[in-house]
Amino acid sequence: MNIRIEVDGQSVLGTLDDTTVAHEFAALLPLTLTLTDYASVERISDLPKKLRTTDAPAGVTPEAGDITYYAPWGNLAIFIDNNVYAKGLVKLGRIDSGIEILEHITPLKAHISVY
Repeated sequence: MNIRIEVDGQSVLGTLDDTTVAHEFAALLPLTLTLTDYASVERISDLPKKLRTTDAPAGVTPEAGDITYYAPWGNLAIFIDNNVYAKGLVKLGRIDSGIEILEHITPLKAHISVY
């Protein structure tokens, strides 16, 4: 499933994985969120509800461009740089193009939709 993240009239395009948790995230769309910086590595925002992660791996080692869900906090996390393994982090998909738009100073108002 393809998603578009609109920030200041610019598009970031991504693809969600074919997993239960990614489909549950897609069911929340469209969403308008405020993305903030976390540790200069990721852009995060709370989601309106927690996603079920029962079938998901215990954690992942994120890479730049990964679209993820951090289950302990219930937030979306889009990585703009590589990071270390994190328990509770679930991969939702991947940024295909436009990641540089998310590297700008936060907060960023982002509208996320399926296209």
